[in-house]
Amino acid sequence: MNVTRLIAAGVAAGVLTAAVALPAVGGAGVTAKSAMEGINLKPEELNEPPLPERTVLQDANGKQIAQFYYENRQSVVLDKVAPIMQTALISIEDFRYYQHGPIDIEGTARALAKNLTTGGVTQGGSSITQQYVKQVLVNAAETREEQQAAIAPTVSRKLNELRYAMAMEKKYSKDQILEKYLNIAYFGAGAHGIQAASKRFFGKSASELNLAEAATLAGAVQNPARTDPNVNKKSRAALLERRNVVLDRMAELEKITPQEATEAKAKKLGFKDVKVPGGCEVSKYPYFCLYVQNEILTNEEFGKTPKERLRLLQRGGLTIKTTIDPKMQAAADNAIKRYVSTKDKPVAAQAMIVPGTGEIKAMAASRKFGGNKKKNEISYNVVADAKHGGGSGFQQGSTAKPYTLAAALEEGMKYNDGFPSPAGYTAAGYGSFRDCKGNRVGDPTHEVRNSSEGGGGFKTLQSGTWGSVNTFFMKLEERVTLCKVVKLAKRLGLKRADGGKLREVETFTLGVNEVDPVTVANTYAVFASRGQYCTPLAITEIKDRNGKAKQFKPKCSKVMDPEVADAVSGILSGVFTKGTMTGVGGIGRDAAGKTGTTDGYTAAWFAGYTPNLASAVSLGDPRGAFGHDLTNVIIKGRHYDYVYGATISGAVWKYSMIGALKGIEPAKFTPVNHARFGGCTDVCAPKPKKKREDDGPDLVDQLNDQFDMNDDNPFQRGNRGRGRG
Repeated sequence: MNVTRLIAAGVAAGVLTAAVALPAVGGAGVTAKSAMEGINLKPEELNEPPLPERTVLQDANGKQIAQFYYENRQSVVLDKVAPIMQTALISIEDFRYYQHGPIDIEGTARALAKNLTTGGVTQGGSSITQQYVKQVLVNAAETREEQQAAIAPTVSRKLNELRYAMAMEKKYSKDQILEKYLNIAYFGAGAHGIQAASKRFFGKSASELNLAEAATLAGAVQNPARTDPNVNKKSRAALLERRNVVLDRMAELEKITPQEATEAKAKKLGFKDVKVPGGCEVSKYPYFCLYVQNEILTNEEFGKTPKERLRLLQRGGLTIKTTIDPKMQAAADNAIKRYVSTKDKPVAAQAMIVPGTGEIKAMAASRKFGGNKKKNEISYNVVADAKHGGGSGFQQGSTAKPYTLAAALEEGMKYNDGFPSPAGYTAAGYGSFRDCKGNRVGDPTHEVRNSSEGGGGFKTLQSGTWGSVNTFFMKLEERVTLCKVVKLAKRLGLKRADGGKLREVETFTLGVNEVDPVTVANTYAVFASRGQYCTPLAITEIKDRNGKAKQFKPKCSKVMDPEVADAVSGILSGVFTKGTMTGVGGIGRDAAGKTGTTDGYTAAWFAGYTPNLASAVSLGDPRGAFGHDLTNVIIKGRHYDYVYGATISGAVWKYSMIGALKGIEPAKFTPVNHARFGGCTDVCAPKPKKKREDDGPDLVDQLNDQFDMNDDNPFQRGNRGRGRG
């Protein structure tokens, strides 16, 4: 520093000292007043943006399941900070804090003398109020330049701090300023504020700190980078040394006795290194956590821009109560573990949703979430769509057939309506199928088959669904029209996992669109709720940092005639007793569902529901379903020639639903209006007459024979071919 700048610095600091000293003693001369006016030393209001606070996610019971933060901080009121901590901080940082104004004249003079001696601004004399001002400016800085300006060792910066400090001391009491400083200060090891620091360093709340611990944290604020105990032994030694300096100072000021200081100095540092995990990777429910995280980051309800929404999540200090149910989640996790290993390349994924509210109660997957490929972790939300952190999903397979069934029932078809369904199907001509824009789609030369061994015969809405007969559903879709099926599926909430438009092709009914378990489960929930569609709901309440709460209610609308939904449930209930789930069985209460085995065994699904809960389970290989299909695979140590919808996905669904619904009173489906839809279920079917020796096979026998030749049933020999179900 040259002589001119040194003199200027000295004069400015002298004026600064005089400017504060004179009012403090009750008199200001003309010279001092002129000097103050010359440097515009007047109180200036400081903008205090809310401090970055961590956001906490809670399950449906109010228990924390995850947290997000830009800075690890939990603000507390001064009464929640141990008095010894307050004393330790004031002793080392500003021992006359309660006696002086916005600046400590003695401290400033002492710092000035040191700075003049060294030829630069090397020592500060800042009061706690000034330090708080500096921290506010640093936290408010949006750019590196602004951050540097907030800590620049210049006289002009100190003058600005004083202007703000003068306003602070007019606006707040000393206790209020101390509270604010304790909550904004950085202590090292990623801990911002006294509460986070206390938990990070010693695993306890700030109200529980003892003398040695308080002295440690009080010493850390001076230079947290040098004394960060999380860095290495050298930094821990520096922190220990600094702690002892604080203890000596407290004894010198007679805040503690020399004996207390000696005893405290004899203690080890005691740094417990309590990790403070953040983000979904360390959550107990990572896939659900990802869903909630992305729901906030992509929803304009939480901010106009992605930057605003990220800032809210990381800094907003929100408490987000969610819909996740620990019991149901555990049931899904345990069922998946029973059939699929974390080491398997194919991944099983499941979502559970409450019909009539859309509440997501469970999201589980067989592989752990993370970026470690050696540990076979998966780095995206395999249970959800791309909007919620997922990927491109898997082809839906035959779990798409109920959309065509529902469309047929809406069009007035009855249970026993049907038509011959040969082993192979080709469209009558180009134009048999048209998308919703009227464009002809499909290839009339392409043949759809049930299985390599055939499987024709007359099929009804019931028998065609129970046997998951591909050719029947192609003819049914042709009769109802592709567009009506697509429109109905959209009403139920069907959408592609990648966010693109649904592929309106002739094989739509066979499930050629790639989807995710949350979406599929939610479409089936419409049947369970008798025609009510509800947007999937993961968040029920958000409290801001001040405790103000906003409730998030289900968003539902009627999209289907309740009796049509009942009729769909009536047929899908038979899948467990007459169809492709007969080998797996039901769950001991009213349930309906559909298996889904895709063309070429690229994925296997089961989706089903009770009046209480809907769920969908997918199984596929994220490396590429068509390059890594589910044939000749080993899953959980067991070899499978072919994996069907019922084989693993159906079994997972069964055992997870049994566990999830344990303790919940079974609910009944609303009886089907057979006067409207005809047909009959097990409930109303008359007992079959006794056959005579010369009787030919009755209708039931014929249907059973036909089921042997249809798709999706892993327990029938007729499905040994590469069927499409």
